[in-house]
Amino acid sequence: MLIPSTLRYRITAVVAVGAAAVSVLGAAPPASARPGRHTISGSKPKWIARAQQAGTPAAASTIQFGLLLAMRDQAGAESSLAALSDPGSASYGKWLTGTQFASRYAPAAADVKSVSSWLTGQGFQLRDTLAGGLYVEASGTTAQINKTFGTTVRDYTYEGKTVHANSTDLSLPEDAPAVVTGLLSGVIGIDQGSLLKEPADTLPPPGAGFRAATPCSSYYGEKTATTLPKAPDGKKAPYVVCGYTPKQYQEAYGATDQIKKGLDGKGVTVAVTDAYASPTIVQDVAKYNKKYGLPAFKRGQFSQITPPADGYAYTEECDAAGWYGEETLDIEAVHAMSPGANIVYVGGTDCVTGLDEAWAETIDNHVADIITNSWGSGTDDIELLGAEAVKFYQLFSLEAALTGITVDFSSGDAGDQTAGGTDLAAKSVSFPSDLPFVTSVGGTSVGIDKKNNRVWEYGWQNAYQSLSNNAWGASAYSSGGGGGTSILFEQPFYQKGKVPASISKYFSATPARTTPDISMPGDPNTGFRVGQTQEFPDGTYYDEYRIGGTSLASPLLAGLQAVANQKARHALGFVNPLYYAKLGTSALNDIKAPKKAVYEARANYVNSVDPSDGRAYILRQVDVQTTTIHSTPGYDAETGVGVPGEKFFSAAPSRW
Repeated sequence: MLIPSTLRYRITAVVAVGAAAVSVLGAAPPASARPGRHTISGSKPKWIARAQQAGTPAAASTIQFGLLLAMRDQAGAESSLAALSDPGSASYGKWLTGTQFASRYAPAAADVKSVSSWLTGQGFQLRDTLAGGLYVEASGTTAQINKTFGTTVRDYTYEGKTVHANSTDLSLPEDAPAVVTGLLSGVIGIDQGSLLKEPADTLPPPGAGFRAATPCSSYYGEKTATTLPKAPDGKKAPYVVCGYTPKQYQEAYGATDQIKKGLDGKGVTVAVTDAYASPTIVQDVAKYNKKYGLPAFKRGQFSQITPPADGYAYTEECDAAGWYGEETLDIEAVHAMSPGANIVYVGGTDCVTGLDEAWAETIDNHVADIITNSWGSGTDDIELLGAEAVKFYQLFSLEAALTGITVDFSSGDAGDQTAGGTDLAAKSVSFPSDLPFVTSVGGTSVGIDKKNNRVWEYGWQNAYQSLSNNAWGASAYSSGGGGGTSILFEQPFYQKGKVPASISKYFSATPARTTPDISMPGDPNTGFRVGQTQEFPDGTYYDEYRIGGTSLASPLLAGLQAVANQKARHALGFVNPLYYAKLGTSALNDIKAPKKAVYEARANYVNSVDPSDGRAYILRQVDVQTTTIHSTPGYDAETGVGVPGEKFFSAAPSRW
C-alpha cells in the first residue's frame, strides 16, 4: 500500500548487525556493568538523545513486554537451513517439524519454565509463552518494571508524539537465577519507540472513502489523454488504468492456466498479518468475489485470529481504520491469485509490539505455509530502531525458514530512501525485509493489454509532473519499490555469486545482504482494484478504489506461491535459494530499464471521492532513472531476480 511516512509501514524498534555477523545481544549472559546487577548492554534506546523528556508514566500503569530467549546453536541452525533450502541438495525440502525444531534449537522446556517462574516471582503477569520457547510474554506496572529492570521508564516527546521508554540500560537483579541471565537475549516492549498513549477498548468505524478518478482505462492503452498537453516525448499519453482486476493479474502472470488444471492453491494456507481487524471484512470480500467472478470462500477457507473486542490498543495513534484497507487489500489479492487456498488473517492488538507478537505466534504455531507481511520499518538505522527487536525478528524468521514456512515482506514504497537523489548518506532499505531468511518483495509497473498480456513491465520508480496553465511542470520523484544494500546483515549464502559487487559492496568492501529478492506489481498507477466499506459524504458503504505499493506486491506473490506449493506437492518453505538458482531461466522474467521514457496521464479528484470539486491532472514517468537503484540484466536492487515467468510454477522439484 502506498503510504510512506505513516505508521502503517512501520514496526517497533528494530535492527541488529548481521545474519552471521555479531548481534548486540547474543546467547552470552549480560555483562555486570553495575555493581550488584547484570546489565544488558545497549538496551538504552539511542533515539531518546534526540527526544524531549515529558515526565513519567503513572507507577500503576501497565506495560506489556516480553523476554526473548536465546536459541541453542544458532550457527548450526543456519548451516542446516542452507542444506534444507538448496534445491540441488538431497536434504531439499525436508523441513523440520515444530517438535524437531524445539528439540534441536529451542531453549529447554525446564529452562523456559524457570524463566516464567522468575517473572511471576517478580510480580509480573504471564500473558503467554510461545510453544517454541523463544519468547515469554508478560505484563506489569511501571513501578514493577523500574524495580526489576533497574531503570526509570519515562515519557518522551519524539517526532511529535509522546512515547515511553527505559531511560537507562536495563539490568537484572543480582540474585536473578543463572538460567535467566544466561538465556535472556532481549527485552521487547519496554522501549515503545512509536507507541503512544493509553489502550482503547473498541475499534473505530471504517475510514474516509477514496475513489480512483475518471477518466481512466480498464486496460493499458484503452484511453488516451487527447485533451491534455503532450508528454515530453511529443506524444499524447495514455490514461492510467482504473486498477487491474483479479482476472487481469491471474492471466498476465500465468495463474489462469494453472487454475484451469485444478491448481488454485487448494490445500495450502496463506496467513496475512496486520494490525487490528476490519469489522466489515467478511461481507466486503463476499461482494468483491461475486463482482469479479472469484469463487466464494467455502466453509473454513477463510478464518481470523484476532484479539477480543476490548483487547486493542493505540487505535488513534496507529490509525486503526487505515489498517482495515491494508487487511482488505492483502486478503483480496491473495484470493485473486490462489482462489482455492486457505487464508488466515492474524491481527495484532496494535501496530507496534502487538503486531510483532502476532507475527511471531503465526510462525511459532505454524498457522500457515506462507505468511505475507505488508509492513516494515522504512529504515535500517540502528539508532532509530533497536537491537533487541532485531534479534527477535532474526530468531523467528530463522525458525520459520527451518520449519518450512515462506515469509514474504514488502520491500517498501520509497525506493532507495533518497527521494530520487543520489545522496549516499540517505540511502537505506527497510527492515525486516532485509532479514536474510525472509523474501523481500519489490515492485514493478506493468502494462496489461486488452487480451490480458503483459505488453511491458519495468521497475516501479515514479516521477510526477503536475498540470498548471495547460503545461506540465517540473518533474519530481514520487515513490518506488524499495531496494538497496543493508548495513545490518552480511551477504547470505544464496546471494553469493549472484549479486554484483557494485550492489552488495555499496557501503563497504564486505558483501552485504541486498533487497529485493523478487518482485510483483506495486505501482499505484497500475495498481489493483480493492473493494471495501468506507465512509463517504453520503453514507458508509462498500465501494472500490485503486491502490498499489509493495503492500500489493507481497500478497500477489504469496498467492502465486500457494499455487506453486500445490504443484510441487510440498511446502516450498524458504524460497530464496530456489529463486536465485533460477536466475536467468524461464522461471523468471528479468526486468530491464525502458529504452525510452514511458509516460501516462492520471486524473485525481480534488476531494478524493467525486468530480464535484474538480480534477487535478498529473503526468507520470515510468521507472525514472534518477535514483541509485536501476534495472539491469541479471540481479538488480530495483526488482531483484525479476518477476515470475513462464516456468515459475514448476521451478521447484516435486517431492513425489
